[in-house]
Amino acid sequence: MRRRVLPGLPLSLGITLFYAALIIALPIGALVFKAASLGPEEYWRIVSSGRALASYRVTVLSAAAATAFNLVFGLALAWVLVRYSFPGKRLVDAIVDLPFALPTAVAGIALTTLFATNGWFGSVLAQFGIKVAYTPLGIMIAMSFTSLPFIVRTVQPVLEDLDPALEEAAQSLGGSDASIFRRVILPLLVPALLAGVSLSFARSLGEFGAIIFIAGNQPFETEITALLAFIRLEEYDYQAAAAIASVLLVTALVMLAVTNLLQARALRYMARG
Repeated sequence: MRRRVLPGLPLSLGITLFYAALIIALPIGALVFKAASLGPEEYWRIVSSGRALASYRVTVLSAAAATAFNLVFGLALAWVLVRYSFPGKRLVDAIVDLPFALPTAVAGIALTTLFATNGWFGSVLAQFGIKVAYTPLGIMIAMSFTSLPFIVRTVQPVLEDLDPALEEAAQSLGGSDASIFRRVILPLLVPALLAGVSLSFARSLGEFGAIIFIAGNQPFETEITALLAFIRLEEYDYQAAAAIASVLLVTALVMLAVTNLLQARALRYMARG
């Protein structure tokens, strides 16, 4: 008989389901239950108020911009880490994971200090009329900082496992570097890129600590949805906080479902190819 290191299926499955129910399903269920305690009219009034709609706009547009930036920069960073050797490579590779280890509040304070008008970066940008702190641009930078590792770490292993023979064959057929990347490498990276983009976007939607210090938190201008839900909690309006948070939850779930569908289609297309 084949020796199994972990316990049998019933015990392993039971432990897994218990953990998922306790850590994941229970908090989400409590949120949904609290939001559902509102009537349809009251729920709609809260989630469609002018201030709430403005926070959705700021949050979604900032998260989309940060994810688009991370898609390009994260792919380039993963490419450099995999394909090139240079002094300090291990240090750069370790710094990529810094947003995972650094408390988000500390990241927010550091970013605000750097990009304030009297900060190292902010003072230079101010000379060109660019203001970062307390603007939507600051929100995008904070989101980019906290969500960049998701794209780098999902693309990097795929790049490492790519067969060099594919590129050599394309070169032997006269393909240019640009065409090889576009027609050979990029299609193989699509599933990993979709996974990284979805995780990056979902993290940006729910980011709080790194943003509140640099955003300025001005209603209708730089107030994100997570902060609005927190404000309702401070006002002891738990139902309104749950209603607003449920919008973020539904948005993240829909986005992840669409991404998984696109990933499955991309994998089926690659398998047929």
